[in-house]
Amino acid sequence: MNKIVKVGVTLLIISSFAATSLAVVNKITEPKIAEYEAKVLEDALKEVSGEFEVGSQREISSNDTIKALYLLEDNNGEHTGYILQLEGTGYGGPMTLMAGFLTGGEIIDAKLLNNSETPGLGKKAENKTYMDKFKMTGSLEKEVPIKKEMLDKGDADAVSGSTVTFSGIAKTLAKGSEYVKNLGGK
Repeated sequence: MNKIVKVGVTLLIISSFAATSLAVVNKITEPKIAEYEAKVLEDALKEVSGEFEVGSQREISSNDTIKALYLLEDNNGEHTGYILQLEGTGYGGPMTLMAGFLTGGEIIDAKLLNNSETPGLGKKAENKTYMDKFKMTGSLEKEVPIKKEMLDKGDADAVSGSTVTFSGIAKTLAKGSEYVKNLGGK
């Protein structure tokens, strides 16, 4: 019985030390992580805004796909579009996208942020050129390609092996485009 108490006390001391160490490390790294995440957000906003200025942000709480909305303005301060923070699902599970849209729903540009896609396949979607296939789609004349058959041969070949990732991104961007069209420039 005495041996069990000794082992229990030893485990308690070790786990208390580990918990305290983790708390200290978390306290030290928390500001750096927040700074890094703010920089990633800022860079993503710049990347998908085209030549427009990023305006104020609105949180969106009543939509499963759209998590945040930023206004886009031209040099004269005229409202020209939106940037949406979108949540979708790929092969590896949830993924976060940032996409710029004109008020008519056309995609200016998009960027894949947080994701757990397969390295070498789905992770290709993090490359800037991957999103080129979606640029200026979302209009009545050119809808967002949500199936490989809607792409030209080169783009279709590029998404081979990562069809679930492509489909998840495409459907998420299509939902974003429809959301912007429903806003009607408001």
